[in-house]
Amino acid sequence: MMSCVKCVRSQCQWRMCHLEHPSPSNFYVSCWQSNRSAAPLLLFRAFLFLFSTCVLLTSMAAVPLTLNKNFGYWFIYLSHWGFLLIVLTAGFSTSVSAYAYFKRPIDATFGLPWYVKTYWILYNITIPVAFLITVFYWGILRTSVNTVNFAPNPVLDVMLHGVNSGVMLVELVCSAHPSRLLHIMQPLYFAGAYMLFSVIYFFAGGLDPWGNPFIYPVVDWSKPEQTMVVITLTALFLALMHLLVVGIAAARDAIAKRREDVPTGVYNDAFAP
Repeated sequence: MMSCVKCVRSQCQWRMCHLEHPSPSNFYVSCWQSNRSAAPLLLFRAFLFLFSTCVLLTSMAAVPLTLNKNFGYWFIYLSHWGFLLIVLTAGFSTSVSAYAYFKRPIDATFGLPWYVKTYWILYNITIPVAFLITVFYWGILRTSVNTVNFAPNPVLDVMLHGVNSGVMLVELVCSAHPSRLLHIMQPLYFAGAYMLFSVIYFFAGGLDPWGNPFIYPVVDWSKPEQTMVVITLTALFLALMHLLVVGIAAARDAIAKRREDVPTGVYNDAFAP
């Protein structure tokens, strides 16, 4: 019990809000590797980037083709924002690995480079948001009684609301850099930005593709009390998803360390006293 208390206290320090880490190789070498080459994670991340980019472009094309609606409607949905985050995360992770492989190992003597920090922020936001989108969509939208068909293409539907979490879970499990408790504000800031967008969109007279005065039926700002309850519960659930990510990262690194006779590098420091 005392050990757990020390771990939590160590995480509630101001320095844990920062984007610094003493072992930059953890951002381009998987915790499961027996060597320090950037090649394995580079190939894996490049595949995820190409795959997610193809899904993203297909989803963009599906709006005017399958719905026969204006392309601009693509940008109003959280699912699409979330998948765009996946593409950005995969793109930056591939760039980090490519830099380390083709140029030189990343040096953090004067702090992590901006592109590593950008990837880390995207990583912190994208994974819990992907989990949230999957649960929100299949647990609430698909089971709620409404006349809106959010799935004109069933294959694309699964890609955007199911495979999205799978892709980011694989990225989480194969990585080696930290997921910190105090980085919880990063996904919450993103959620706040989308909430602000939905408010502005509503008061500007925005409609969904079927002419409804909301983006999602459960987030209808003409019913502010009900919507605020949904927003609050969603924010709490997103925070829970971040804690889940931190727990998975800690378990991942504990298992990886046990597989090594001599652990190398500094792995997830989320629960390090």
